[in-house]
Amino acid sequence: MPKVSSLIVPYAAYLRVYEPLAAFPEPERDHWARYARRPDRPSYQDELRRSLADLLPTPPVPVPVHESGDAFVLEAEGVIHICPWRTRLRGWQALGGLAEELPPPLLDAVLPPLVRHQATQDYERWLAGNPDARPWIRTATWQVPLNWFVLVSDEEREYDKGSGGTDDAPPVLRYRTPMVQARRRVARALRTLKNAMDEGPLIDGLVDVGRWLEEFHPRSLVELDYGGLVHALPAGDLEGDHSAADVAEGIEALRVGDGVAAGEAYGRLVERWRSVRDLRSAN
Repeated sequence: MPKVSSLIVPYAAYLRVYEPLAAFPEPERDHWARYARRPDRPSYQDELRRSLADLLPTPPVPVPVHESGDAFVLEAEGVIHICPWRTRLRGWQALGGLAEELPPPLLDAVLPPLVRHQATQDYERWLAGNPDARPWIRTATWQVPLNWFVLVSDEEREYDKGSGGTDDAPPVLRYRTPMVQARRRVARALRTLKNAMDEGPLIDGLVDVGRWLEEFHPRSLVELDYGGLVHALPAGDLEGDHSAADVAEGIEALRVGDGVAAGEAYGRLVERWRSVRDLRSAN
């Protein structure tokens, strides 16, 4: 497969759902079954490079003209699981959040108003015929939302420090968990949080991600991947990053009414992510 660039695109984390092949209706199931046998399937970096390439033309292409036929494939306990890219759908949805990420002058320079307006109109027309569409992948820039850590456990943490060097394999930090476990953790955390605090961003975010998980097959797998954020965290900090454990400890402390322990867990999270926050501000 030709590569559009050798650039590694940093600073985005991902929440992915891999559904078992049997969850897909025909003829899509047959497509993914044949796709899973391909020896040349694209990688995580290939997906990022392709999205970056669309922003290079003038005017840029914020949303692909055609939906991607690619996916990430994962085999677990003899079962093939599929996570479709759905790049076009995700591109449309990402446009809605750009106004919150970029100041207006910069947004207009990167994506002119006419380009954004046309993409919005295209999405509205498409959505009218596909009202139940949802992405298998969620993306967060410059952070891992705290509500994502609720879905996983420190015991499910996978860390690979990579091989080092500019052209070698980068570090990997991710978690994978069964869908039923992720849903159970969301329900438990929501009970605790609603009993301990007023409505707020953490609860709202957890409700939102919980509803999203309900859209998928119960035998799916959920993956939290630090993605490009591994390039924003110092190697020592990355190796010692146990944010999922801190979130779980904080929620448990709230459940038993220990505000001091909950505050300490939250303080560790704030300190750990301070360098990423500072880097975002610098950019």
